[in-house]
Amino acid sequence: MKDLSKDSVTWLEVGDEAEGQRIDNYLLRIAKGVPKSHIYRILRSGEVRVNKGRVAAEYRLQAGDKLRVPPMRTAERPAQAAVPPRDFVVAYEDEALIVVDKPAGTAVHGGSGVSFGVIEQLRRARPLAKFLELAHRLDRETSGLLIIAKKRMALTRLHDLFRDGGISKRYLALVKGRWRNELQHVRLPLHKYLTADGERRVSVDAEGKVAHSIVRLVARWENFSLVEVELKTGRTHQIRVHLSHLGFPIAGDDKYGDFSLNKSLQKAGLGRMFLHAANLSLAHPLSNAPLALESPLPADLRGFINELESNETRTHGQAL
Repeated sequence: MKDLSKDSVTWLEVGDEAEGQRIDNYLLRIAKGVPKSHIYRILRSGEVRVNKGRVAAEYRLQAGDKLRVPPMRTAERPAQAAVPPRDFVVAYEDEALIVVDKPAGTAVHGGSGVSFGVIEQLRRARPLAKFLELAHRLDRETSGLLIIAKKRMALTRLHDLFRDGGISKRYLALVKGRWRNELQHVRLPLHKYLTADGERRVSVDAEGKVAHSIVRLVARWENFSLVEVELKTGRTHQIRVHLSHLGFPIAGDDKYGDFSLNKSLQKAGLGRMFLHAANLSLAHPLSNAPLALESPLPADLRGFINELESNETRTHGQAL
């Protein structure tokens, strides 16, 4: 990162990673600690120039643009705990994006009591990468496919695809009870709220936002069912709340699950929530070529399924 606090003007050349980004957002990103009001003042006054010309805050950068940036006093950043580098299993990678197979128990980013997550560790492991940004989120205890953009243009396009339903996301979940329907559309609006302890929660509420899940039965045993859930919307905790509201909580879910059942499941070897982001299908954000990715069940979840198949007496329990 360039030192913008020196007394002389700084000249910057825009790389592919910033193409398409608004110049105000670009400056806010590279000038950490500089007040927003100052950024907009130097844009209005013409102290910032692009290719020797004045631009508005809404100007979108192009690769190769030459920026003149005046000296700016940046605040000293507090010392932060070192982020350990980590390489994750990569399901797919090219010049535009990385799809990693996120393990359960790892947050996607730091915050809410977590010092760091996948994105911080990946940046630390790839110090030469100019741009790495999360395209979406997974809950900390959910394993599976997670998309990270390597170019801003790819990130913008991925956000558009997610918003417009252009990305198919399918999850595997083990639920309590015997799911009956081979295919069921679940349309239940969801509302976010905070508990008295300040924890984020979601409930089914007529005043909430539209949420649509498609549930397909994969296998069924005496007391459990394995289902595939396709998300048509991407609300917070959508799968967990939809299934729990219908009376089929996800095994091991510590927020919306059956807590007494979870204790017995832990003793039986299931140490976390049984929810796995197994499939992604989308048009590549830059080439538009079809991209279909799959992540097999992790060893711990596959092992628990094997135990179910071995130990349960199933009068109707043959996997479908």
